[in-house]
Amino acid sequence: MHNDILTIGKLTVHGYGLMIAIGILAAVAVAMLRAKKREMDQEPILDIVLIAMIGGFLGSKILYIIVEWKSFIKDPIKFLGGGGFVVYGGIILGLTVAFLYFKWKKLDFFAYMDLCMPSVSIAQGIGRIGCFLAGCCYGAPTDSALGVVFPSGSLAPAGVKLWPTQLFMSVGNLIIAGLLILASQKLKKKGQIAALYMILYSAGRFGIEFFRADSRGNVGALSTSQFISIFIFIIGAALLYFVSTKKGEEVVAAFEGAVTGTGKSAGGKDTTKTSAKKDGKDTKTKTEKEKSDKAEEGES
Repeated sequence: MHNDILTIGKLTVHGYGLMIAIGILAAVAVAMLRAKKREMDQEPILDIVLIAMIGGFLGSKILYIIVEWKSFIKDPIKFLGGGGFVVYGGIILGLTVAFLYFKWKKLDFFAYMDLCMPSVSIAQGIGRIGCFLAGCCYGAPTDSALGVVFPSGSLAPAGVKLWPTQLFMSVGNLIIAGLLILASQKLKKKGQIAALYMILYSAGRFGIEFFRADSRGNVGALSTSQFISIFIFIIGAALLYFVSTKKGEEVVAAFEGAVTGTGKSAGGKDTTKTSAKKDGKDTKTKTEKEKSDKAEEGES
């Protein structure tokens, strides 16, 4: 609601950027702590955060430009230099570059995704407070006691009571983070927590869109985010069901083998070790045969 938090000379600390920074730091701290408890390597987390931030920023901006293409054509400099982001674009591109990083480093993709998803939700929850301070992502007019009036100078319409959808999303994301952390104590199969995040976030985002009034594009009667939410929910539900089955575990093992280069088969067996054993056996057999031949030559 008041984006300018502190001004010292020509330097002004903006609430939007400050809350995003706090959200990222909190997300990293939680991920590092959970990695330590799980005895997972903590070093890749900082790399993941950095590349996911870059990918997330670019993805959010690209999808926003696509959604607002007509306005972008009229004034591209304004769009590139100013605000305007669509979170789903950041999630999609952020996950894509993270996957490429995992493949490059030969890390366990699903294990780190399950580890980091609660942190992603924490970063989103705290970051949405920044949206509230700036006035972006505002809600529709309302007479409810929960309505908030934004001052002039904010991105939201001034002097009108609006739904504080930014705070709804903030609380919702923090609740999702808590649920994911609790669920991780029960759901032990790889990919389940990542799938659960997709289900919970997409469902919450679909619902909250009915209360928003800012420009964010449309696909028929649905907003762009609602349209994407439907697919994310379906993918998440299918993934949760799939990885919870025996066949799903085998496919995940095979996928990890392809990413990490461990040579795991579809059944989760390490074919590298099997091959090594087979080679060792063949060598041993060949050696024994040579000794036998030499012994026969000596007798003759």
